[in-house]
Amino acid sequence: MTNNQANILVVDDTPDNLRLLSAMLTEQGYKVRKALNGQTALNTVQKVPPDLILLDINMPGMNGYQVCSSLKTDQCTQEIPVIFISALDDVLDKIKAFNVGGVDYITKPFQSEEVLARIENQLTICRQKKQLTEQNERLQQEISEREKAQEALRVYLHAVSHDLRNPVIAMSMVLKNLLKKEEQGKISIAASILKRIDSSCDRQLNLIDSLVETQQLDVWGVPLQCQPLELHSLTQQLAQEWEPMLLKNQGTLENRISPDLSKVSADANQLWRVFENLIANALKHNPPGVKLTLNAEMIEVEKQERQGENCQAKIHLGSSDDSLNLKSKVKMVCCTVADNGVGINAEQSEGLFELYRRGNSARRKTGLGLGLYLCRQIITAHGGEIGAIASPDAGAKFWFTLPIAQ
Repeated sequence: MTNNQANILVVDDTPDNLRLLSAMLTEQGYKVRKALNGQTALNTVQKVPPDLILLDINMPGMNGYQVCSSLKTDQCTQEIPVIFISALDDVLDKIKAFNVGGVDYITKPFQSEEVLARIENQLTICRQKKQLTEQNERLQQEISEREKAQEALRVYLHAVSHDLRNPVIAMSMVLKNLLKKEEQGKISIAASILKRIDSSCDRQLNLIDSLVETQQLDVWGVPLQCQPLELHSLTQQLAQEWEPMLLKNQGTLENRISPDLSKVSADANQLWRVFENLIANALKHNPPGVKLTLNAEMIEVEKQERQGENCQAKIHLGSSDDSLNLKSKVKMVCCTVADNGVGINAEQSEGLFELYRRGNSARRKTGLGLGLYLCRQIITAHGGEIGAIASPDAGAKFWFTLPIAQ
């Protein structure tokens, strides 16, 4: 509420005081109403509650203390701030005023600057309380919605893991049998194709097991089995398996990751999920014909440690946090998945990795908004970071860091 919006009720049994206060407040842009006694004040408040009340104490019939007590016992009026203005300057009078619910006390004769300053102070407090209440209500609503969504997602994950596990196992067994027959020359299917399908089945089973474990733990935990891993080999295999989907979308994928790059310490199955989600995301949110590029390079990041806490690498250098007392530089591998598509703007990139955050692609708006969130959880579990570079109309570029294998 601003000055010209705030509604103030002035209660005083002396007409001259009412005129003086009313003129002073009206001149400052406040909307002012007046009451000559306590009962009139209560009736006025019930009709249209003011934003603040200036209340005299010594009045015939119902004094200021009684008026304030009555206001504070009514749920509809108890939050209205009451400032007492009185000629009584004894400490006990002031204490009683605060005890019955007053928020401030001004002694007569008063200075106009003092009255205005105290009024604006209380109105500012009211504005802040209102903002906090609204924020809390929005937060509670968001928490409730997220809890419902998480519960629905748990059911979904359980159903998916239960319904897919058996058919995948069956398909895997059939393919393994075909591979054995192929060794005896009984089928003409290329072994490389069967091995690729078999590898895909194994990966699906590992994914399903991970989803089951996550659902059972009731948290988005990411179990890792890290080993020294060659990114070039992993991404080459990934490119081969994604070739049919790329052809369907008229897309291309260029793997620029060098085979000479240092090995990273990573879980191959979880890292595969990260690359898959980022590639799928690029195909989903761009028109046909998009070109994707995979790359990776060694970078140097600053390692920051607070006293008594574990070290964690940070991409952003030069932190001004004085509580960080240990700093060192470590080498990590930074991977990028870039495309030449429509790109993302700053607004879209905000909260991109949050749970249930879905893109606004015109091509497809289905899905749970889970992919990028899972990417962040997986990379964070590895001790790295992940992010996106906002570049509207210039393609999107996602990056993440991984520790080097020791």
